Amino acid sequence: MSRVAGGAIVVQAAGGLVWRDHRGEAQVLLVHRRRYDDWSFPKGKADPGESPEETARREVEEETGLACSLGEPAGETRYRDAKGRPKIVRYWHMTPERAGHEFTPNDEVDALHWCSRDAAAGLLTYDHDRKLLHHAATPGRSH
Repeated sequence: MSRVAGGAIVVQAAGGLVWRDHRGEAQVLLVHRRRYDDWSFPKGKADPGESPEETARREVEEETGLACSLGEPAGETRYRDAKGRPKIVRYWHMTPERAGHEFTPNDEVDALHWCSRDAAAGLLTYDHDRKLLHHAATPGRSH
């Protein structure tokens, strides 16, 4: 977290738009968070002293079990979190470092879903996530 003018707390977070090629189709990874019963991209709050890039890699791996390579920045979202605080989430395009991953549900995420860009847009719970997906170019392709 960081403070801005006037002493307001802004929650700093980072995550990933994790992509894979599945039979010639680009698919993005969504996570289902049981606590909020929502579909979103893997993300989480920064630890003290952690860079946004480090946060993105750590949080994606913690939530999905996937170690990923960091690509280009994918954009950011800004919204109020569940406690009413302003939150900024920075995202990077990411790709899994290995194939054949088996997911184990954890305290935060109970399901993963690989899907096309269009299917993801229909499944995502929040407008800010849909806007991020809409404006983010699929790595290696135009949209």
